[in-house]
Amino acid sequence: MSTPEQMIAAVHAYVAAFDAGDPELAVAIFADNAVVEDPIGSEPRVGTDAIRQFYTESMATGAKLHLSGPIRVAAAHAAFAMQVRLHWDGTDMVIDVIDTFAFNDEGKVTEMKAYFGPTNMSGG
Repeated sequence: MSTPEQMIAAVHAYVAAFDAGDPELAVAIFADNAVVEDPIGSEPRVGTDAIRQFYTESMATGAKLHLSGPIRVAAAHAAFAMQVRLHWDGTDMVIDVIDTFAFNDEGKVTEMKAYFGPTNMSGG
């Protein structure tokens, strides 16, 4: 089972990947068959290639992640609130998001879900 330290480190690696603008750093935290649903309700991206494409596109917006409090860890899951600051469609934006990660026994993320909607977006 993943340890709390592994799960917290994965969240920090995820934030660092956006700081570096490096999709490969983001992909590295995921298991090969992982599923990313961002935002929740959108078409899931399944597997390394789809996840890589998603993060390549996401990072092209200049998105940076800023944790908004402690990382919550329970069983094989982590949840964290954050702000995503990006430039989208000619506008600077801030999105308040809660992400959840589910982990396998090797400490890799098997499922990521991002919870936000139009009421969580504002000009930044």
